[in-house]
Amino acid sequence: MTRKAVIITGIGVAIGAIAGYLYYFYIGCASGTCAITSKSFNSTLYGAVMGGLLFNLFVKSPKKS
Repeated sequence: MTRKAVIITGIGVAIGAIAGYLYYFYIGCASGTCAITSKSFNSTLYGAVMGGLLFNLFVKSPKKS
């Protein structure tokens, strides 16, 4: 991966982690039976992975010559 790809993916991970935590904080799961949103760590980690994957879509792969 190029330096630019790592930066873009890292930004996506950071934004996703923040979004995951905010989802836990404001919406969450009151009963505690939800696998992802019952704990802040799970929700933040899931958001980070999804953000990284989403932002990684915008990285252009280098052309092979």
